[in-house]
Formats: sequence, C-alpha cells, structure tokens
Amino acid sequence: MIKTGDPRSLGVPSSEARLHFDTELQELGGGPRRRLLMVDDEPAFELSFYCGTCPLLFRRLETAREKLSLERMKERLTRALADPDEGGVIEAFGALLPEGEYLPLLLDVEPRLIIPGKEGDYFSGEQVTAWGLDQFWGLPEYPHTPYYRTFETAVDTDAHLYEFVVPMVPPTWNERERVGEYVALMARGTVPTAVAISTLDVCQSALGLADDPAAHWGLTHFLLDGHHKLEAAATAGRPVRLLSLLTLGESLARAEDAARLPALRAQPRATRATG
Repeated sequence: MIKTGDPRSLGVPSSEARLHFDTELQELGGGPRRRLLMVDDEPAFELSFYCGTCPLLFRRLETAREKLSLERMKERLTRALADPDEGGVIEAFGALLPEGEYLPLLLDVEPRLIIPGKEGDYFSGEQVTAWGLDQFWGLPEYPHTPYYRTFETAVDTDAHLYEFVVPMVPPTWNERERVGEYVALMARGTVPTAVAISTLDVCQSALGLADDPAAHWGLTHFLLDGHHKLEAAATAGRPVRLLSLLTLGESLARAEDAARLPALRAQPRATRATG
C-alpha cells in the first residue's frame, strides 16, 4: 500500500460510460442470471454471483476485445504516481466509469502471470480447497483468460484476501515491442503506473463439502491502462504501481469490509495454511 484516498463520487450516467456493471435477466423476465462487467455495451466478464456463497469468479467472455487506455495519460503514467490525486488521473479515467462511489487505492504490485490450470492457478488450487469441484462439470471454474496474481494475506482465522489483476485482453494480444520497451525502462529503475477499476467480492461456501470453508475476499483489478506494463513487470520480476478505483456500490462486500482494505493491504504477504 502506498496511499489511499477518501471515497468519492466519480463517473458519468451508465448509458454514457464506456464501462458499467449489469445484470442479465432470464428470458421470460425472471430473476437475475449473470452479473456482468460491460465494455462499450458488450458483456466483457462474468463476475461472482450475487448469492455470496457461490465461488469467486471473473470469466472473460467472447465479446471482451477492447482496452480502455487514454492516450493523453500515457506520458504521465510512464512513471510512478506518488499520490492517487496526482495529475488528474482519477478524473480522466473516472469519465469512463458509471456514476458511483469509488475508493482510490495506490498500490505497488509484483505481478506473476498465471495460466488457468497451470501452477499457481487460484481456480484449480485454493478455490477447489474451499468449494470443491463444480458439482455439474466435475471440474474447477475456468476464467478463460490468463491473469496476474499479486498479493494475499489473512483477514482473520476464517477469511483470506486474494488479489488479482485481470487484463481486458490476453497478454498474447500485446505488442512485443512495447513490452520490451517497458522491460528496458524497469531495468533502469523506472516504476510505471497502471490503472484499474476494482471489485471486492466476499464469498464463502455453504455446501459443507470443502476441505477449508474459509471466506475468500477477492480483490480483483480489471485493467483500464497498463496491459504492456503488467506483462513487462511479470517478465522482468519488477514492481509496477497500480491506481485502483474500487467500486463500492458494485462490489459484493459490506461497507465495513471495504473500509478494512487499506489496513489489510498494508499487512505482510501471507499464504493460507490448510490441512
């Protein structure tokens, strides 16, 4: 944790925002079906279900094809921001977001690129320990995207915080030359800044089938700017600064849970001991 700001109102009417949250309804007008992150009015990611007992989820959908970087912020974000409010970055990216209350968090992260089903994958590791395999498919959840793991720590004896950075498009879509430029910059000590809209989803299994039924606090950062930076940092083993705009109204967490995040994020990194 570098700094946190006060919660603030940001954004434009949802109909004007490039990014917003939505709920897919049943065909016959029934209850909610999927909780969605929308980009340019297309479903980009399916998120954790509202019930609070279903597994944590960020699943990339076929229509997730757009990044949301701002060319006018490019130079300013080449270096590390010292304060969330520096340089008008929050206001610039806030214009892409739906109206709501947001908590700014300025973090240093050391990203580790994760391929689903491979070593370090949360969905086939820690999540299976907490929820077991999907009862229908007999398989772990599958996010349909590589992602980055950055941090985890204990919330208390019965809950654990897991942090992820999720690119809007896969790292394979990144320009190799730009990734190389950031690797070279980082080798000279530069710490660039990425920007994300973030959710905090608190989920806990109620099935009684898990080896470890602890609650999982999923702090998930969806990248608005910084796709090349995150891949470069993961490649070079270097840190990158992350300005997170945590949505308070669209997270599956209580206000008091979100208020604990700055203190939790300042704790030492710790994995959860099970068994």
